[in-house]
Amino acid sequence: METATNVEATPKNSTRKPIKISEAIVEIVSDSGEGAQKCGQSLGAISAKMGNGVWTVEIIPAEIQPPARSRAGASGIRVRIGSKKVTNMGDHAQLVVAFNEQVLFGRVTQRAYKPGTVLIIENKWANDPTEKIRNEYHEALTHFKEIGADVIEIPMEEECLKVVRDARKGKNMWVLGMLSFIYSRDKEKAENQIHRIFKKKGDKVILPNVELFRAGYQWAQANLDLHFEIPAMETDEEMVVMNGNEAISFGVMAAGIDVCSMYPITPATSASHHLAEAIHSVGGIVHQAEDEIAAIGFAIGSSYSGKTAVTITSGPGIALKTEFIGLAVMAEVPLVIVDVQRGGPSTGLPTKVEQGDLLAVLYGDPGDAPKVILAPSSIEECFHFVILARKLAESFRTPVFVLSDANLATGVSPFPRPKINEEWFALPIDQSPWKEGVRSYDWSDDTGLSQRPIPGMKDGMYTLTGLAHDEESHVAYDPAINQRSAEHRSRKIAALQQSLKVPKVNGDEEGDLLLIGWGSTKGAIEEAVEKARAAGYNVSNLHLHFLSPLEPGIKEIMQKFKKVVAVEINYSDVVGRPLITEENRRHSQLAFYLRAVTLIDIDSYSNVFGQPMSPMRIFRMIERTFKLYNKQKEENS
Repeated sequence: METATNVEATPKNSTRKPIKISEAIVEIVSDSGEGAQKCGQSLGAISAKMGNGVWTVEIIPAEIQPPARSRAGASGIRVRIGSKKVTNMGDHAQLVVAFNEQVLFGRVTQRAYKPGTVLIIENKWANDPTEKIRNEYHEALTHFKEIGADVIEIPMEEECLKVVRDARKGKNMWVLGMLSFIYSRDKEKAENQIHRIFKKKGDKVILPNVELFRAGYQWAQANLDLHFEIPAMETDEEMVVMNGNEAISFGVMAAGIDVCSMYPITPATSASHHLAEAIHSVGGIVHQAEDEIAAIGFAIGSSYSGKTAVTITSGPGIALKTEFIGLAVMAEVPLVIVDVQRGGPSTGLPTKVEQGDLLAVLYGDPGDAPKVILAPSSIEECFHFVILARKLAESFRTPVFVLSDANLATGVSPFPRPKINEEWFALPIDQSPWKEGVRSYDWSDDTGLSQRPIPGMKDGMYTLTGLAHDEESHVAYDPAINQRSAEHRSRKIAALQQSLKVPKVNGDEEGDLLLIGWGSTKGAIEEAVEKARAAGYNVSNLHLHFLSPLEPGIKEIMQKFKKVVAVEINYSDVVGRPLITEENRRHSQLAFYLRAVTLIDIDSYSNVFGQPMSPMRIFRMIERTFKLYNKQKEENS
């Protein structure tokens, strides 16, 4: 199939049939508040409903409202549409729509584009009353052409003003119409999508937006020689379309969790917002507490009373919740904690992606505080892992973490509609009489597990405390009791580990190079590995879903490869940079953890660019690794 970048990008009247392409990567960028993200989300939803694979990534500035026409303040979205399942954002965009030329510079710096990328740019700035803006516009277009972009100037605002008085509030739907023509999107599905997103505002808003969409479609049909078709995936399954935070919200309801206690924090807040709109229909509530500490306290109280609760937060919220997390571990209260990770430390990068909380969640509490930690790698898994988390929390009387991140949170992708299963749901609160002679922490020597007393049970009363305690929940500072209780809390995690399956390797089960990842990097790693294997490199990858306990057999898998590299989105030092040596180098978080557990010399490939990992970057790392390996092999021969 031909790709979009192989086609002449010259505006002219055209009635030719669309060219079939296997995928398209499109970006829409603007100043904040101009609706670029809504446009891209709509394009993604329409494409998914047409049967295409889709992945979206929001482009969000660090500031809430950066200055207009700011190079660092680009707001927008990337949409990858394919004729097969799409699992990541891809590499270079093929086509970009920009509401002004300045917002493109940050994306160019981030290497989002390449020679041949089509840049469709609003041309109103060419005749702006301000000389400085006119000069900026012409200088920018000259620069974009020099780096090999195909620039198309279009009268976006002029065309919108034919339909509405305020083009700023209508450009996004006009652009949606233009893109719908370019990629042969179904007009009926597109207009239905517009009705859906504006339904709360009524016909007064819906009808002008539909008219703008039609105007953009017709203008593109008459003026652009860009017309493609992306065939749908072949599947008989009914699909749903949502982002990761929505999937978490649905997972909470599907798990039978009735209480979500939260405090707003980017990028986790929308999961709670979605829950607040729907959870009442299944008999639940969302409680917005006065702060993060109160939120987890409320959740622990709910869980103690018999209904396991969830608290949803991000990295800074985890820091504030730490003391209460320790209480849940010590008191053995079931609890689900969703951590939608973002950049740090401190306030860090609130709107950017990072996998920076693994070690904090593993080791952030004082003393020994083992927890269960799950890491979904897809939007579909965001749904199912919340259900699994509740089950594990109740079965093992412990906090269970679900480590999502900003990439999954805002990314939109289709997946097969889940078929409701009664096994998902929480059982009714057990109010049968407590068995005589059974202690409130009657730990099994084999598993570390104990029966859970619930308030209201006849003869089931006990003291809940965060202090060291014995089997009867009496406060105890006796050395032997403290040692015994710690052993049993740890043994619970070991019991869970014994029930897990050995993870599967993608590629050969032994070879030269093994990449290990977790969370949202899976799609990019697998795409890079498939490309590298096609190029003749002996490389495989392993993706972890359980981070505590680790899945069994990992050490044995790693020992079958000559080199192992952890690939993740958090910080690690690069040997050769000033002062950095093999001796003082800091490894990425998964690498640090696996090195400690397996005593294998695992290398790191990571960054904190605040962007999802791209297949291209990983593939280039693979190339460099083999080049260095072959050089060392020649020197030793």
